[in-house]
Amino acid sequence: MSIALPKSRDWGSLIPVAAGIAWVTIGTGFGAWLLAWPQGLLLIATGVAALLWPGDSRIPHYTALGAVLALLLSVPGLFVLSFLPLLLAVALSVAAFLYAGRIALRLAERAPGAPEPPADLKIWAKAALDEALLGYFVICAKIPSGAEAEELVRDAALMEAVLSQRGWLDHPEYYHQIPGAPTDVELSPASFKSFSYQHLKFSSEFRPHAEIPGAELWNSYVPNRTCHASLFRQPEAGRPWLLCIHGYRMGTTFLDLRLFAPHILFQRLKLNVVMPTLPLHGSRRIGPQSGDHYLDGDPLDLLFAQTQALWDLRRTIAWIRAQEPNARIGVLGYSLGGYNAALLATHEPGLDFVVAGIPVADFASVLWQHVPPQLRTYFEAEGLSRERYQRLLHLVSPLTLPPKLPAERLHLFAGSADRIVPPGQPLKLAAHWQREVHWYHGAHLTFRGERAVVRCIDDAMTGAGWKGPRSI
Repeated sequence: MSIALPKSRDWGSLIPVAAGIAWVTIGTGFGAWLLAWPQGLLLIATGVAALLWPGDSRIPHYTALGAVLALLLSVPGLFVLSFLPLLLAVALSVAAFLYAGRIALRLAERAPGAPEPPADLKIWAKAALDEALLGYFVICAKIPSGAEAEELVRDAALMEAVLSQRGWLDHPEYYHQIPGAPTDVELSPASFKSFSYQHLKFSSEFRPHAEIPGAELWNSYVPNRTCHASLFRQPEAGRPWLLCIHGYRMGTTFLDLRLFAPHILFQRLKLNVVMPTLPLHGSRRIGPQSGDHYLDGDPLDLLFAQTQALWDLRRTIAWIRAQEPNARIGVLGYSLGGYNAALLATHEPGLDFVVAGIPVADFASVLWQHVPPQLRTYFEAEGLSRERYQRLLHLVSPLTLPPKLPAERLHLFAGSADRIVPPGQPLKLAAHWQREVHWYHGAHLTFRGERAVVRCIDDAMTGAGWKGPRSI
């Protein structure tokens, strides 16, 4: 890995400062304050921070978030704020948005083997979208502190002791249980806009090993005990089945149908499409937002979440095979779904192919960099290091065991300017799979329609004897 040469001052940081000043001076009165000051103060703060502490990779998150907030609030601002000052503030906010993407890419670690993204406005804008989403994720994250942090350190040590004593850390293949097909399946008609499909529902029946710290609390999450999925089934028997796994904070009909385009997969390609809802997402959420407690809050929860995700996905596949014993099944996942697709490849035999899109390969290293420095210092001083966290999570890592599929049935794609899943992550998975990455010049949120992505999915389907898509 290599990073950009440091600068003593980044004078480009004056762009968000100017944008922020334009917003806070745009008008008077409560309406102007409500629509102008939040993003104005955030832009000024991040611009000053970038000027005083150049090279901090966290600052562009909030610069981009402030710029996006400014652009969103400019629409209602048309009815409250003066037009010409508003136009100036919007123009400076666009410049701040592009600056955030540019500086984020300059500060990004270079991964040997990943292509260098072009330095142009289009790439900066794409990277800035990722930065804004990262800012949103970090702001919404529930960070343990005080007694919670102390308890977390104790639980991590106890968890490691239990897992080691049972032999699971050395033999993770024995940690995961094999689920059977559900027997309490409920199918009900559902529709969304022009799409008619079925809502699939059954009991998860997942129970974490009782001796692991936190197992009892995990079992108390009642909504998470039921599996949900959207099912698009062809009237013609024998058609292939595509298991589509969504990303973090998704799991709702509106987002998942836009992500997986059933008008192509179901209507054009005539595939059976199953879109399961991951634990703690959508109808299974236990917090205000879909995905709460999966990647935020107690970092040990991720072990339970991923263990259950693997169980539930395999249980869904068992249900498909109970309907059609000779079913041809492929897996397509994006982001967190790409991670779960890759994890499935190490545990589920008999799949036609697996496509891991923009996948994380090592969650411990990715999440650790977003832990606040003071908390990270405390964790490390108390023995909860990144290496220890990796040791716990390697039970649910796609890098731990060899895949069950031959290499030619494994496919992955990634973005050269991805700011949420750094390029080094898919490269780790590619090395483990002994496969090449299909690269596109874009960011995490902008993979749809990229030629490399379409080609990757097409290769997977045609290699398995399916008809590939023309565009996804």
